[in-house]
Amino acid sequence: MADAEVAVLIVGGGPVGLTARALLERWGVRALLVEKHGELSPFPRARLVNVRSMEIYRGLGIGAEITAGAFAPEYGRIRFRDTLQDRDFATAAMVGINAPVPESPVIGTVTSQDRLEPLLLAAADAPVRFGVELIGLVEEPGSVVASVLDRKNGEETRVRARYVLAADGANSTVRQRLGIGTTGPGELGGFTTVVFDADLSRWCAHQPAGVYFTAHGLFAPLYPEGGWAWFVPTPEDAAHTDWSGLLSRALGPGADGRADVLRVQHWVMNASVAERFRHGRILLTGDAAHAIPIVGGLGMNTGVADVHNLCWKLAGVLHGWAGPGLLETYETERHPVAHETLRQAVSNAQLMMQVQDRRRDQLRTGESAPARMELPWSERYFAQLGLVLGVSYRSDAVLADHTAPPEPSGTGTDYVPTADPGRRMPHLWLAPGRSTLDAFGEWFTLLTPDPTPWEQQAAAPWPLRVETLPDEHAELCGLRSHGALLIRPDGHIGARWRDRPPGDSSLHDALTSLTCSALA
Repeated sequence: MADAEVAVLIVGGGPVGLTARALLERWGVRALLVEKHGELSPFPRARLVNVRSMEIYRGLGIGAEITAGAFAPEYGRIRFRDTLQDRDFATAAMVGINAPVPESPVIGTVTSQDRLEPLLLAAADAPVRFGVELIGLVEEPGSVVASVLDRKNGEETRVRARYVLAADGANSTVRQRLGIGTTGPGELGGFTTVVFDADLSRWCAHQPAGVYFTAHGLFAPLYPEGGWAWFVPTPEDAAHTDWSGLLSRALGPGADGRADVLRVQHWVMNASVAERFRHGRILLTGDAAHAIPIVGGLGMNTGVADVHNLCWKLAGVLHGWAGPGLLETYETERHPVAHETLRQAVSNAQLMMQVQDRRRDQLRTGESAPARMELPWSERYFAQLGLVLGVSYRSDAVLADHTAPPEPSGTGTDYVPTADPGRRMPHLWLAPGRSTLDAFGEWFTLLTPDPTPWEQQAAAPWPLRVETLPDEHAELCGLRSHGALLIRPDGHIGARWRDRPPGDSSLHDALTSLTCSALA
């Protein structure tokens, strides 16, 4: 007998697990989250909430709160300097962060993970147990029984869940217990984050940035009101390192006043993707599924997209309007995205090293170092927008449009909006201040210029809303006057009819198919 029963047990209380908790609660799914640490992380860790994640958080109603506690858009920039005291020798804007883009109703933000997590925690009421560690998993017919240990009092309890969602990091206990291997480069090296206070406004106030790359490490402002982080490779004798002394030397002799070291954290940069994202009723998400190097800020955001893809599917199965086979599409859709994201992040790291190596060569050979140096990438910043907004899913949860050639998934520098099945529905204004993305939520959405021929189509038992698509957007979406788009709850296009429904059961048949349902 279990001591507690829940629909979904979430293991891990970082941004991905907390986002999953909020999404499941919106769907009316009872979840319990356990986190082995005694509180939310006090370290800044992830530094970027990209435009796609902000779209998801806008849907959860917390986008404005995240923006309010984040840096102003002008911090959406990276700067390269020989030392923090020098002028930039190169700089690049983070597209989708530094200014609005026409492809989205929101912009991403530069903010710290420890500023984001409390907002995610407050976004749902589902129970969270801090200081509780997973120590065992047993799959049984129709459920999973998890053994958890309360680190404060040593009490062991058993939780029975219909499904387990693992969001417990790159060294995932769940993944290791399941014996799921990983592919990819693996450990890229040890790094240290030093959180400190110092007045660096003399060099940074008039040239703001989210990240300053220097020959002496990476510097990043933490909060609009103050605080800094310094990222460097971990020295061999880290335990006996004089971090205050190292930091002072990195800042240089011109630093005003003393830099006060507040916290030091050692961590390993990993680069890998799990061989499988699912084992029966247990599903891997976030860093447990894919460890992405930090350059480009893709890791946490990829995990947020994971659970946005997964949670509506879990809800459908648990509420009975989707078949268990729908959960198979989670791995089918997200596994290729993880591999492409890892490839991009590794490429990002190589590009950054090219910049530093080229600069070192200039200085070592005695060249007159130029005031500016051309960066080895385009202005679209590491192909972020194409990767983040251009993802295209191909699975049983998408009805292929055979009239359109298949689109590559999440590749290329630029994002070109299209309404092809599998793609994220383009942002279009339905009314002043209301985007197509605001029409999606805990339901399927039928977007059509003319609802009349679709009103007689039976959609029960699936949650469905019909929205009128302004005529001026129909052609962009590949629709004639009576056509329609069926949008999944995660904002991706599940089906497209270019003209009126071909039969009286077209909508019912489409929903049955893409939810892998056996409902008649």
